[in-house]
Amino acid sequence: MNRTDSPPTAPTAGPPGTEPAPAPVPEETRTGRDPRWARPALAGLLVATALLYLWGLGASGWANAFYSAAVQAGSQSWTAFFYGSSDAANSITVDKTPASLWLMALSVRIFGLSGWSILVPQALLGVASVGVLYATVRRWYGPAAGLLAGAVLALTPVATLMFRFNNPDALLVFLLVAAAYATVRAVETASTRWIVLTGVLVGFGFLTKMLQAFLVIPVFAGVYLLAAPTGLGRRIRQLLLAGLAVVVSAGWWVAIVELAPASARPYIGGSQNNSILELTLGYNGLGRITGDEVGSVGGGGGRPGGGGSGPFSGQTGLLRMFDTEVGGQISWLLPAALILLVAGLWLAGRAPRTDRTRAGLLLWGGWLLVTGLIFSFMSGIFHAYYTVALAPAVGALAGIGVTLLWRARSAPVEAVAAAPVPAVADAPVVAGASVVAAPGRRRALVATLVLAGTLAVTAWWSWHLLGRTADWHPWLRSTILAVGLTTAALLATSALIKEFASGNGVQSDANSLVDSETGVAAGPGVGFAGRVVRWVVPVVSVAGIAVALAGPAAYATQTAATPHSGSIPSAGPTGAGGFGGPGGPGGRMPGGGNGQFPGFPGGPNGTGSDGTGSDGSGPGGTGQDGGANAGGFPGFPGGGSAPGAPGGTGQDGGTAPGGTPGQGGFPGQDGGTGQEGRGQRGGGMGGLLDAREPSAEMTALLTADADDYTWVAATIGSNNASGYQLATGRPVMPIGGFNGSDPSPTLAQFQRYVADGRIHYFLGGGGFRADGGSNASAEIAAWVTETFTATTVDGVTVYDLSSGKQG
Repeated sequence: MNRTDSPPTAPTAGPPGTEPAPAPVPEETRTGRDPRWARPALAGLLVATALLYLWGLGASGWANAFYSAAVQAGSQSWTAFFYGSSDAANSITVDKTPASLWLMALSVRIFGLSGWSILVPQALLGVASVGVLYATVRRWYGPAAGLLAGAVLALTPVATLMFRFNNPDALLVFLLVAAAYATVRAVETASTRWIVLTGVLVGFGFLTKMLQAFLVIPVFAGVYLLAAPTGLGRRIRQLLLAGLAVVVSAGWWVAIVELAPASARPYIGGSQNNSILELTLGYNGLGRITGDEVGSVGGGGGRPGGGGSGPFSGQTGLLRMFDTEVGGQISWLLPAALILLVAGLWLAGRAPRTDRTRAGLLLWGGWLLVTGLIFSFMSGIFHAYYTVALAPAVGALAGIGVTLLWRARSAPVEAVAAAPVPAVADAPVVAGASVVAAPGRRRALVATLVLAGTLAVTAWWSWHLLGRTADWHPWLRSTILAVGLTTAALLATSALIKEFASGNGVQSDANSLVDSETGVAAGPGVGFAGRVVRWVVPVVSVAGIAVALAGPAAYATQTAATPHSGSIPSAGPTGAGGFGGPGGPGGRMPGGGNGQFPGFPGGPNGTGSDGTGSDGSGPGGTGQDGGANAGGFPGFPGGGSAPGAPGGTGQDGGTAPGGTPGQGGFPGQDGGTGQEGRGQRGGGMGGLLDAREPSAEMTALLTADADDYTWVAATIGSNNASGYQLATGRPVMPIGGFNGSDPSPTLAQFQRYVADGRIHYFLGGGGFRADGGSNASAEIAAWVTETFTATTVDGVTVYDLSSGKQG
């Protein structure tokens, strides 16, 4: 056996009356050889995961059009590829680091642009994450633990959602699971190479989703510092090298962006000063914790009067992961994972410093607790799908905890089975036969009762979560509860039967019940009880696993069968929670219903059907400063409005063009028609959350003479622009970036682009009020409205800017 495959620390049993080892190390872990069933089972798990994640993948279309447009741009321009630009003309980047876009853009370059080619890398990352999690858990706890961990990850509803979607989270999860594997390998032999690789993987996690990747750093470093089998000084030096690896692997791209002249690269989306460092530390960094996110729309409670529950944040608190917004996404096995973490640490006891059983529990438990607590209390923008980062830890703790408890439960049986049973009834006991001490029996009993209790809690919690969608397959809810509680009761009963038999000097092995004092087979009554236990326990075990996975598996299957689009998708059937609770998947709004956005100060939650303002109330209108009617998004200072989306109402505070010009208005557009809650044709919240789906007439207008312009059109907000860009295949300038609040371009820059004949059309719609940020987009909209003539195409206000060309 080489050093890499050295077994976990497993102290041997002491003399009678002393506390035995937590659990025996399985043969396959000691030898590095898996049982015959392990590889076929792993292959089956990976194939099933691939089917779940790949089947019908193209049904979601562009999924998150914000990222799909950037992928399209990266497939057309290597500059856009490197920076993560929203358009191939490189006006502005997305508000994230671009690593996740790189894989999807390469796929599009190979297979051509389609929803399928964009999403396939994400699905394959999901399959790979399940495989790497299996490999990580299996190294220290055996293939059964690895398989259960992988199955839990694969069937977590939010994991199914995000591995079929094009947000950065899929790559982030894969990189963090791979980093956990590297940490495990590093701990085994105090390997500098492996711990440095951990740093590299976490660094690339930063290039995927910025500071979220760093949440695991203190956990990985702490576990290595505790458990690596080498001196303290060497461990510290190795961790410093790993930290350097993080800085280099994350910092090379940041350094290039910061050092490149602003004129030679796109504007950094999400920042107010064109700085990737500002984006990292502000909008996508500490601002997510405090809620102070300049330029955001609908952030959390860090804003004055926010109260810790902004419309894009939800209510903060210790139970946030279990509430109606988040619970159905991730929490199915979260109570079980916490219980099993505590039980596993109890089993590990006072093990040596380098004990791997405890080290693994601390690694996955630390991941779960640190990330989960930050998610629970962050006051800035928070979406339920972020919790996919918890799924690997939940899966690992479930697999590890169940395996450790099962081995502890079986330990007394194995000890007795080691003693030969006499062939003749009155034969003497063989010298040296081992007899399990009372503390071992008690440990086995407690382990079994904890397993039973965990199963009961899991069944009850699944019943509770399914009650949030009570009309969706109601039979499933009652079945899980009934079978789960029955199975838990049978498992507990089996432990009590064994304890009763042991307390009367009898133990059951694989063949019979044996009197521990005489070595003679027990009578038929006790033997019958032993056979019942022997037959029932395997059936109960399989039933228990099936019950625990039934709820999340049902939600995962429904999620895979449902197309999702928009910026804020959620898993499970309508009413399962996700962003804003009940509502259709794909960008559901707080409060549920048909996508109403809650009224900000100035109005209550909205009701109604189609958005108002087919020609749009825009700049030039008069109105109240910041006013909004029922349910509308806040009016911009001096008039103007965000366009209504299905289920919402438009804004008060504007009149038809021709009134007194006001500050902050935007040309309006038709609210459009909805698509069963999967994203609005009208752009949803004025294009903030969903892309507009342009008509053939609009597409033909934009593509006419497209070669004569750098941008065929410009419009407010990245999502508003992305729909037009994906439909035409041509760059569309997203003024103001995702929120419309970035100073890109300024009014002077925009006027220069128009004078140079680089922009053909300006398209109305897409305005929304941000939390601070630049007014450049409002100024541009006002100038366009005052300077050019408006026409209406497909319900959208269109301004032909070609007349402004000079020279």
